[in-house]
Amino acid sequence: MLFPVLFAMAQAQDRELALRLKRRDPSAVGELYDRYGRLAYALIYRIVRDQGTAEDLVQETFLRIWNRAHAFDSDRGSLGAWVLTVARNRAIDYLRSVQGRMAHSAFGLETEYPQLFVDLEKDLLNSDRAKRLRSALEKLNPNQKLVLELAYFEGLSQSEMAERMQQPLGTVKTWVRSALRILREELGETVAT
Repeated sequence: MLFPVLFAMAQAQDRELALRLKRRDPSAVGELYDRYGRLAYALIYRIVRDQGTAEDLVQETFLRIWNRAHAFDSDRGSLGAWVLTVARNRAIDYLRSVQGRMAHSAFGLETEYPQLFVDLEKDLLNSDRAKRLRSALEKLNPNQKLVLELAYFEGLSQSEMAERMQQPLGTVKTWVRSALRILREELGETVAT
C-alpha cells in the first residue's frame, strides 16, 4: 500500500525538519513555510475572514514557531499538527483581542467555506481519517455544525454562542452535546466534551 509508505516518509522528513529548527537552521523555517504555509493560511483565513489579517497572522505563526522550536516534541505529535495548532491559536487570539473583535464584527455568521479552505479540504481528504470525519460531519444538522464551528474556529464558549446566535443557553448546550454524541458514534473514537 503506497499511502502508509508516503506517510512514514513525511513523518521522517518532519522529524528531521524539527531537529533543524531546534538547531536554528535558517533554511529550515523556509522549508517549513513551503510545506505548511498554505495550510496555515487557509485555516487562519477561515477563522478571521480577512486576507490581510490572515497574511499577518501567518507571519506571526511562523515567527512564533521559529522562536519556540525548542519546545516541540515529535514524540507528542506531528510537526504539521503543531503548526496548525499554533496558527489556529494565533487566529483565535486575534479574534479575542479588541482589534480583532472590531474587525470581525463587520462579518456575519457566514459558515460557508471560503474557496481557499476548499483547497485545504481537498488536500486533507487524502487520509482515511479525514474522510471518516467528513462523513460524520455530514450527519450533523446546520445548528450542530454551526456550534462546532463557533467553538473551534472562533473559540467561543457555549454562553458566547448562545448570545451570538440569540438562542437559549440550554438549546446551545443540547446542540453541542448532540453534535459530539453523533461524532463519537460515527468515528468510534473519543471526542472531547
